[in-house]
Amino acid sequence: MMRAVVYRGANDLRVETVPVPKIGPHEMLVKVAACGACPTDIKKIQYATVPPPRIFGHETAGVVARVGAKVKRFRAGDRVALHHHVPCLDCHACRHRAFAQCEQYKRTGITAGFEPAGGGYAEYVRVMPFVLPGVVKIPDRNSFLEGAMLEPVNTVLKAVKRLALLKGDTVLVAGQGPIGLMFTRLLALNGMKVVATDLFETRLRIAKEFGATKTVRIRSANYANHAKTDESPHPSPVTRHPSRFDAAVIAVPSDAVVREALELVRGGGQVLLFSHTRRGAESEIDLAKICVDEKDLIGSYSADFLLQKEVARLVFSRKLDVRRLITHEFPLEKTAEAVALAAKPTAESLKVVVTQS
Repeated sequence: MMRAVVYRGANDLRVETVPVPKIGPHEMLVKVAACGACPTDIKKIQYATVPPPRIFGHETAGVVARVGAKVKRFRAGDRVALHHHVPCLDCHACRHRAFAQCEQYKRTGITAGFEPAGGGYAEYVRVMPFVLPGVVKIPDRNSFLEGAMLEPVNTVLKAVKRLALLKGDTVLVAGQGPIGLMFTRLLALNGMKVVATDLFETRLRIAKEFGATKTVRIRSANYANHAKTDESPHPSPVTRHPSRFDAAVIAVPSDAVVREALELVRGGGQVLLFSHTRRGAESEIDLAKICVDEKDLIGSYSADFLLQKEVARLVFSRKLDVRRLITHEFPLEKTAEAVALAAKPTAESLKVVVTQS
């Protein structure tokens, strides 16, 4: 038996005792060391968008405890970062590289029991055969915390690669939480000029460290309204750089910011949505900006396991030093507190991780 944090309904997470998962000949059992709190799971927990019971947590790293007889690439004792979604690479969606739309990809390949949901908020997880190609060994010099960050970094790198940018282009990154800061760093590493915006000065300081060319503190989700006030010591992107952005990344779930970004990007530019993941939401936009101005409104969701080697190089070399993003660690018994903080971050909180010894 083992301890696990079981989702029993909206905002109802309980520490329970459940059986350690049994593995088959092509599977692995991994002892969890660290698991990040992801906004995708948080929304499922807050709004009960999936039926209970489940054990969430998919940004997971740990130690291989047992391998099935047919597993050749790993052995007990290996330190690994897990990857819970891997596409078939053969279906219509995969041939268009729309991996997140692949039926196999939509299956979660890691579980601690019940309906597979990642399982990282438990002591052990079972890793199924079809996701083994996404598992990465963690180098000796790197921590489990860094390993647990591979999955979110992958999602951001995938999104960056969706942008049609040239070196030296200027990109607005709206929101400098953990995801926004990853965008800022990866875009800067690719030679882009990044204008980073956020409500918190503490985050903007990190954005500067991560390579942002300019940082702008805002006091409202609506840039245009903010530009008309004298509250901020910093100029607004609207007043200083009207329509000069080649692209805008929306790393906050704000419709107002999306509309402002469509105003700010040049004709032929792109606006990328990364945080609008709650279904059923509708918003008004000026469609002529898409048609006449040829601006692209695009989205990016989840990860691309074909990028795992590149992601591992970025994280483990510390070109993207994810350690700077991890501000809070909670033990497994306090997973509910970790989720609550990640759902309502403070000026001092960025990435929240559940850790186990």
